[in-house]
Amino acid sequence: MESVLPSSNTDLSAENKEDEEVNMSKELDAGALFVLKSRGSWLHCGYHLTTSIVAPALLSLPYALSLMGWFAGALCLTVSALVTFYSYNLLSLVLEHHDQLGMRQLRFRDMARDILGPWWGRYFVGPIQFGLCYGAVIACILLGGQSLKYIYLLSSSRPEAMQLYQFVIIFGVLMLVLAQIPSFHSLRHINLVSLILCLAYSICATAGSVYIGNSTNAPRKDYSLSGSGQNRVFGSFSAISIIATTYGNGIIPEIQATIAPPVKGKMFKGLCVCYAVVLSTFFSVGISGYWAFGNQAKGTILLNFLVDGKPLLPTWILLMTNVFTFLQVSAVSVVYLQPTNEVLERKFANAKVDQFSARNVVPRLVYRSLSVVIATTVAAMFPFFGDINALIGAFGCIPLDFILPMVFYNVVFKPSKYSLLFWGNTIIASTFSALGLLGAISSIRQIVLDSNTYSFFANI
Repeated sequence: MESVLPSSNTDLSAENKEDEEVNMSKELDAGALFVLKSRGSWLHCGYHLTTSIVAPALLSLPYALSLMGWFAGALCLTVSALVTFYSYNLLSLVLEHHDQLGMRQLRFRDMARDILGPWWGRYFVGPIQFGLCYGAVIACILLGGQSLKYIYLLSSSRPEAMQLYQFVIIFGVLMLVLAQIPSFHSLRHINLVSLILCLAYSICATAGSVYIGNSTNAPRKDYSLSGSGQNRVFGSFSAISIIATTYGNGIIPEIQATIAPPVKGKMFKGLCVCYAVVLSTFFSVGISGYWAFGNQAKGTILLNFLVDGKPLLPTWILLMTNVFTFLQVSAVSVVYLQPTNEVLERKFANAKVDQFSARNVVPRLVYRSLSVVIATTVAAMFPFFGDINALIGAFGCIPLDFILPMVFYNVVFKPSKYSLLFWGNTIIASTFSALGLLGAISSIRQIVLDSNTYSFFANI
């Protein structure tokens, strides 16, 4: 009899827990219920985090270092790593705190609404996050098309036969298929492959830079900052925007929402997995690329591997690197589609009907496809979107990843105004507010300077 009672109590508590989960699911809208399913482990969280941060944008880090020089560039890389790891942990602690209070927040705009007020969620954080994520999707589709074109040029005897916009459309067709993956949690295996791929092309890029830097065909190494004093200053702020965007995430709450309860401590483990990959890839690619090419480093290090159309590395290495990049950028695109998918599901799906019923599948297919078609069209029309994306990064990544986490923590936990924690958070938020504004000005200036070279559907 004694052995039966504990088991009955356990069964009752399990049933109560199931009832609580059912009741909570009934209160969720379709976006949260269908897209942000809370079923993952901390390891799955690590895969999602890695894919959202360690993307092909890291191949532009040698260029960012060339705008700042050795000391300032390495310092900016290190400080950005420390600050983002710290800020993402602060966001996680705030989310865990609300979860323990029975108010689990699944979206960035939910955090802003509950902590700062409804206006901040609806009119500030929501639009900024949507613009950042959808801008990232457009940039990834463009980068995927460029990678396809690069592969085509290396393997075809008729390089003039196809234009960039055609490759962008081909990549967009692939995205039409991937966009139909139902939930963020469903991407866990894809994001594991993505983690392996980002390590693979980072190794290729680092090895390629070291090989070229030590070869007889090595370019002359000049680490001086090029341009006038004014150009150097604006170049430094542009580099800060590039590095901030590379470390940027913007979807930490949505990633933490995929973790099955209890969530306490799981996000920290996922961040440790992610930043092990971040440190091993960002620093190796950035430092080796800048060492090999100096102030001649181009927008992406892969462009330095070709001189006048002639490869400085064996063709098979260049092909392999671009295939890895192409495959991984498709996973990054799908990750950054999730906030858009969540908004579309919340608007057009019915949470009271099964996720895979015709009532929900048809709108999902139509509206997700439409969002990809629009993104693909913009990427094909504006192949100079990189300049615009730098502006989006300055207005999006810096507020969401470098400022708001500190503000949220101070407002929720209210550390003493005489404490180091309070002033540390305040100084970080204030410093990056200024840097974000200067980075935005620098990005706008660069768009104006490059505007004469812009043309729709340009084959660049």
